Amino acid sequence: NSSESHNCAKSILTSDRLQIVVTLSEFFNETWEAANCANCLKNNSEGLSNSTVEFLDLFNKSLTCFEHNLQGQTVYLSPNNYTEVCKNCNETYKMLNDLYNNLQRMNRQGGESGHSAHLCIDVEDAMNITRKLWSRTFNCSVPCSDTVPVIAVSSFILFLPIVFYLSSFLHSKQKKRILILPKRIQSNASLVNIQEKYS
Repeated sequence: NSSESHNCAKSILTSDRLQIVVTLSEFFNETWEAANCANCLKNNSEGLSNSTVEFLDLFNKSLTCFEHNLQGQTVYLSPNNYTEVCKNCNETYKMLNDLYNNLQRMNRQGGESGHSAHLCIDVEDAMNITRKLWSRTFNCSVPCSDTVPVIAVSSFILFLPIVFYLSSFLHSKQKKRILILPKRIQSNASLVNIQEKYS
């Protein structure tokens, strides 16, 4: 009976004191939501989205490049000297980083999955691992192209007060103070006479 099937399922699921099936179901649903797993899938959840497949492929290429450039050299390398890895894997890492930034931008607008939230946890974890290896382990740094303009603008702003006060000092007229002495009344007697006239 279809009317009784729901009650039957409910009684089976909640028959034990811990309600283990319901608890596990809620746990997995919450984990799926918190990890944004739907954002790695196509809109109808048939499989991984094209962008996710492309990202994971580039991620694997980056790790392979790291491993390939470290094989047989780890004995000779000091902990801070990974120039071969930085030089040979720079292009792959840059492509992976650009793709990740594009995926973030697309995901904010809805993306392939139709969900507008964070990227799925697999993509975010993969990028975090790669960035940690690139920056902390291999100590590779990509030179920032904006460094020169930032230094130029900062220097200009720092020197503005100096220029202002220097020009103010040079263009101001230094006037000597001229003391004007008041005219003194010639005698006390004339002052007394003036006071008597008005009183």
